[in-house]
Amino acid sequence: MASVHRTTMTPTKLELITRWLPEQPWYAGGAGGPELVKAGGFRLDDPEGEVGIEFMVVVDTGAADPVAYLVPMGYRGTPLESAGDMALIGTSEHGVLGTRWIYDGAHDPVVTARLRALLRGEATPQHQSESDTPDPTVVVRGTGPGAGPDVALVRVLRPEEAAAGPSGCLVAGWTWPDGTPARGVFATVAPGPDAVRSR
Repeated sequence: MASVHRTTMTPTKLELITRWLPEQPWYAGGAGGPELVKAGGFRLDDPEGEVGIEFMVVVDTGAADPVAYLVPMGYRGTPLESAGDMALIGTSEHGVLGTRWIYDGAHDPVVTARLRALLRGEATPQHQSESDTPDPTVVVRGTGPGAGPDVALVRVLRPEEAAAGPSGCLVAGWTWPDGTPARGVFATVAPGPDAVRSR
């Protein structure tokens, strides 16, 4: 089960994401850079216990209208050689685990494998900030991926829920800075090559 350490990270995850986010093609903010707050998310377990997996929602409060982004992350104790520099969000010193290499989850094979397992009903979403605590608010609607799925991450989140259909989708929640709760689609499944895309 997912274990959450009560410790520090230097730099923090928000600081790393703030630097990384404007370089992404789906970033919707302006040239001034984002002003991010953590707004929600959940975790998944790595059966091997090697990779920390977190799906974080951050909200850019510096935009004219707040924008919610989904940032899946894989936390590793050593570099992921196959990912390349573009997939690396940054490195941070963890107060318990030491240096952690933090990757965009779309490029981390353990993160993408566990996302597919979740969409197939073979993994249990875990609370973002509590150890060994399932999060029942994260749900899968429709049919999960079969052989050769194409899973698309929804990077810019919108407060809407999709009805169950022939293709599955992952629905979860976040909280806007004014305290208003929202739910939306985090990922969708469609026939296609065995890859994870962002949209």
